[in-house]
Amino acid sequence: MDKGYKRFILIWIGAFVSAIGSGLSSFGLGVYVFKETGLASATGLVILAGFLPGLLLSPIAGALADRFDRRILMIIGDGLSAIGILTIVLSMIIGKAGVAIVIFGVAISSIFSALVEPAFKATVTDLLDKEMFSKASGMVQIINSSKFLFSPLLAGLLLSVSDIKLLLWIDILTIIPMVVLTNMVRKDIPFKKIHGESTIIQEIKGGYRVLRNNAGIWKLVILSSQISVFLGILQTLITPFILSFSEEKFLGFAISLSAIGILVSSGILGVVTIKSGYHKILSISLFLAGIFMAGFGLRENKLLICIFGFLFFSMLPFANMALDYLVRTNISDEVQGRAWGLIGLISQVGYIISYALIGLIADNVFVPLLQNDSPISNVVNRLLGHGVGSGFAIVIVLSGIALSLTSLVIHREKNIIQLEEGL
Repeated sequence: MDKGYKRFILIWIGAFVSAIGSGLSSFGLGVYVFKETGLASATGLVILAGFLPGLLLSPIAGALADRFDRRILMIIGDGLSAIGILTIVLSMIIGKAGVAIVIFGVAISSIFSALVEPAFKATVTDLLDKEMFSKASGMVQIINSSKFLFSPLLAGLLLSVSDIKLLLWIDILTIIPMVVLTNMVRKDIPFKKIHGESTIIQEIKGGYRVLRNNAGIWKLVILSSQISVFLGILQTLITPFILSFSEEKFLGFAISLSAIGILVSSGILGVVTIKSGYHKILSISLFLAGIFMAGFGLRENKLLICIFGFLFFSMLPFANMALDYLVRTNISDEVQGRAWGLIGLISQVGYIISYALIGLIADNVFVPLLQNDSPISNVVNRLLGHGVGSGFAIVIVLSGIALSLTSLVIHREKNIIQLEEGL
C-alpha cells in the first residue's frame, strides 16, 4: 500500500467503528419508539429527525470542507454528535424519554454529524489517486452498510439481555477511535486552503453552478432523489413490517444477515478494478434491487425475507460505486467539498418525503384497507399473509416495482452515458 492508502485505511477504521455505534442507536431507538407507540409514522419521524437536519446543512458543510481543514471538521462533527445521544440517555435515566425527547436528541446529533460526510468524501480525493477511487468506494460502502450489517444483529442480542441505554452508551464510546485516528492522519496532511475571499453562500452557489452546468451529473442527482424515495420507504417500514409478526431479535438477525450482501459486493469492489460500463452497472444494479425489494415484502416468511434482503443489499454497493465514480471523475478537486454537499442535499430529498409521509400513509390507508373484509384485502392477504404486516408489505412491494422502472431511465439517458464517454 502507498502512503495515501495507508492514511485512508486509518480514517476508514475510525469511521467504521463510529458507524457501528451510530447503527446501534438507530436500531435501538427505532424499536423503542415503535414498541412505545405501535405506529410506523412515529418510527418515520425519528428517522426523519436524524436525517433532515444533517441533510439541510450538507451544502454548508460541503463549503466548509473546501475552506477549512477537512480532518478537523470530521473530528468536531463526530465528537459533538455525542451531545444528542447523551441527552436521550440522561432523559431515560430520569424517566422522561418520550418520543419528543428522542426526536430532539437525534436531531441534535444529526446537526453535528452533517460536518462529517462532505469532509470525509473530499478527504478520499485528497489521499488517493484516481485509479484507487473504485476500490475506495467499495471500502466506504462497508462503512455506510455497517448500520445494517453489524449493528442490528449486535443490537438485537444486547436488547435481549439489557435495554436501549446500553446501546446508546456504546454509541458514545465508539466516537473516540474516530477522533483519535483522524487526528493521527491530520498531522501528516498539510492543510491547503483552497478558497479565501468568497463567502460560504457564494461557494454554495458556485457548487450549484458546477452541478447545473453538467447535464449528466444534474440528471444523475435528480434521478437519485427519485430513487431515494423508494429506499426511504423500505428503511421506514422494515421495522414495523417485521415486528408485526416477529420480535426484535429476528429483526436484528434479518437485517444483519441481509446486509451481508453489502459486505460481499463491497469486498468484490475492494479487490476488482472496474474501468468501464459504469452507467450500465448503475442501471442494472438498481433494476435488480427493485425486483429484490418487491420480493422482500412478498410474504411474511422469514426465509424469503432473508434471501431477498441479501440480494437487495448486494446490489447497492455496485449502484453507489458507479454513481460515485461518474460524479467524482467529472468534478474538479477544488470544488469537491461543496459539490458533494449539494449532491447530498438534492439527491436525498426523497428520503424526507418517505420518512415524513410513508408511515402516515401506511398507518392510515394501507393497514386499515387490508384489515377490512373486501375483495382487495382478500387478494392481497392471500399473497402477502394476514395481519397488520400486510399493509406495510404491499407498500414495500409497490416501491420495489417503481424502483425497477425508474432504473430504466438511467440506461437510456444520453447525458449520463456521456459522463463515462468523457472519461
